[in-house]
Amino acid sequence: MPILLIALILALVSAPSLATELAVGKFSTDDLGGWTEKPFRGKTLYSLTKDEGKSVLMAHSLKAGSGLIKKLSVDTRKFPILRWSWKIDHTLQKEDIKTKKGDDFAARVYVIFPRTFFWRMRAINYVWSAKMAKESFAPSPYTSNSVIIAVESGDESVKKWVSEERNIYDDYRKVFGEEPPLLGGVAIMTDTDDTQDEATAYYGDIFLVGKPQGAPEKVRP
Repeated sequence: MPILLIALILALVSAPSLATELAVGKFSTDDLGGWTEKPFRGKTLYSLTKDEGKSVLMAHSLKAGSGLIKKLSVDTRKFPILRWSWKIDHTLQKEDIKTKKGDDFAARVYVIFPRTFFWRMRAINYVWSAKMAKESFAPSPYTSNSVIIAVESGDESVKKWVSEERNIYDDYRKVFGEEPPLLGGVAIMTDTDDTQDEATAYYGDIFLVGKPQGAPEKVRP
């Protein structure tokens, strides 16, 4: 085997990973450390459980809405990718994104961007929707500072684990038209308080993934 080829193989084997990860939620290790409950109306029950042989977070909501939030401080230019997996039992057929009475989803993952004043805080709300077209987005009926993006839609994949990946840096710039501040938190919510419905969802591990080392910084156009 040529010496140069041997050197190349050794370099690839010994080289550190080009992308780094930040663990936001490690439910697979039965760890809920750092997650705190955020009540709205009623209480969604969150608990660690086993599903298909793995530890995951289960959420059950009956006419209730509360979430779990993990506070952090991350520059999304350096860690732009959010990865997670989830599963739901069914979508909510009373969902109606145009009204407050219909603002419920079987599963949501939020990314939260605090700003100088609380009322200027912004959020992107990734949902498993019953009726929104996949990849469509709309402002929350409660506040235009929160934008809802349907990453899954309909019942085709219910009762199946689905893996997701979003570039939250690019999503923020697309929906808000500006450079994002530091990411301040990630939240999970299964809510049925507006529709007075019932839902069960499961959430797998959540990670923020860094861009490859040496990749150029994203700059404002």
